[in-house]
Amino acid sequence: MFNRTSLQAAAALASISLLAGCGLLSEDDADGEDKIIVGTTSAPSTLDPAAAWDGSWELYRNVFQTLLSFPTGSTTPQPDAADCKFTDASSKVFQCELKDGLTFSDGGKLDAQAVKHSIDRIRKINAKGGPNGLLGSLDRIAVNGDATIVFHLKEPDATFPYILATPAMSIVSPEKYPEDELREDGKITGSGPYVLDAYEEGVKAELSKNPHYKGFADRKNNGVTIRYFETSETMVAALKKKEIDATYRGLTAEEVVDLREKKPANEGLQLVESTGADIRYLVFNPKDPAAGKVAVRKAIAQVVDREALVAKVYQGTAEPLYSMVPKGIAGHTTEFFDRYGEPDVDKAKKLLRDAGVETPVKLTFWYTTDRYGSATAPEFAELKRQLDASGLFEVTLQGKPWKEFQAGYQKGEYPVFGRGWFPDFPDPDNFIAPFVGKENVLSTPYERPEITEQLLPLSRRESDRGAVSKEFEKAQEILGNDVRLLPLWQGKLYVAAKEEIAGGERALDPQTVMQMWELHRQTAW
Repeated sequence: MFNRTSLQAAAALASISLLAGCGLLSEDDADGEDKIIVGTTSAPSTLDPAAAWDGSWELYRNVFQTLLSFPTGSTTPQPDAADCKFTDASSKVFQCELKDGLTFSDGGKLDAQAVKHSIDRIRKINAKGGPNGLLGSLDRIAVNGDATIVFHLKEPDATFPYILATPAMSIVSPEKYPEDELREDGKITGSGPYVLDAYEEGVKAELSKNPHYKGFADRKNNGVTIRYFETSETMVAALKKKEIDATYRGLTAEEVVDLREKKPANEGLQLVESTGADIRYLVFNPKDPAAGKVAVRKAIAQVVDREALVAKVYQGTAEPLYSMVPKGIAGHTTEFFDRYGEPDVDKAKKLLRDAGVETPVKLTFWYTTDRYGSATAPEFAELKRQLDASGLFEVTLQGKPWKEFQAGYQKGEYPVFGRGWFPDFPDPDNFIAPFVGKENVLSTPYERPEITEQLLPLSRRESDRGAVSKEFEKAQEILGNDVRLLPLWQGKLYVAAKEEIAGGERALDPQTVMQMWELHRQTAW
């Protein structure tokens, strides 16, 4: 996911109270008499799982089921709609047995054919920007009766259970989702904890309990209203006015700092903090006359001051990142620091001079104005300031709304652009594989056979995912030398909520996706 530190820590969040002398809390109000209203700046790009490899997963997790999932506290896939396991020693045959009595929210039967249909259509439709890229190791799917699904893989892939646990592999009704085209009636038919009762694009989604649900989620409320905000400013204002109960995704550093303070406007509010797995990075287009030169990319890596960036723009809500694999994940290194060290203009100047590159190098940096929060524009302003101040670069900034921005980079129009990544699943593979190969999530081909044909296949033979560090450390060395991507920072995650709202410390799964069913009201005594 553009998506995505220590994921083990994601399930053990630290709650920071904004009230002095808060009382102890009583037993949870498990009945959830009214809906919880959650605000976010990340609206779905589509309602059809076959077309989304982005923040749309937030909604999917709450209305669809997957064969496996990541319940709070788990960093390995656990049963959801099925019990699954590899049935061979080489991690090439993966079998799932559906639980009894599963149905869709409309009462339709959820069987093995429905699962096969759901995943086959992802590959057949192959939507631009969709999740088909996650299924590169899948050869074919076989079914045996109503309950058994067998996935035959082209090569060993110990990460396949993690892929099945992503919301991209949501199980959909064959009667409502065509096999060769996207569903576009604005509705959802799933088997998850909630039913989508109403949806206004970019405005809100109304969820109520699914009466047919049979899964692991322990729903602590009767329903959720998700409100979509264009800016974090309006979202936080709604929280302070008590118009919404909680917020997730999109808080700026300034807003987090403000919410920590004991101001009258913050009375009755709380902030829940977790170490996040989301990362931000720059992408360089190899076809651009300037960005295509490795000396230019290395010079930028030599000049960028991550410490200053996170201090000025993110004020302690992020930390510098020197590896595409964040802290807490096997394969994390400090390769970019080890290779380039502290920011050094003189070293950057020598790199450009030795390569015969004339200065200042003129580049345009592109960013999305409405995807990663309001701090994105100040972040790029700081990057421009640093690079321009070196005298080696002359940077122009351009911002566009996400859909236009996405269309532009997919067409290869941008020389340099900023992206964010939230984890599809908690494994180092997911921070390397999506960005390499002829076809990748960045739409900028990055063919590196040593990674795609040697290191990744070798690592995928290892079922113990903690034992794959060596392969990913080597991949990091290659990435550090090529500088096709430049990691910038690793974020922290925050849930801001009314003090009466409990469950925020359990609401984020290891994919940093909000599990709405954990949120509920409580009373003080």
